[in-house]
Amino acid sequence: MKMSIGQTIEIIYLDKAGRITQRKIEVRGMRDGRIRATCLSSGQPRVFLTANILSWRPVRGQRYA
Repeated sequence: MKMSIGQTIEIIYLDKAGRITQRKIEVRGMRDGRIRATCLSSGQPRVFLTANILSWRPVRGQRYA
């Protein structure tokens, strides 16, 4: 399975402070080991390192504001 731009996914992520978080994001761009995305809970743009994504799955049939 491959993620793509515009796709909404749920990730489990290891942040720079060493905390594991779970987020739903909308992918805006991918380049050089980074994913630019909008966090759907905060509505804020974020950058995620692909190496720190522990798990991901597509979100189907749901729309978030």
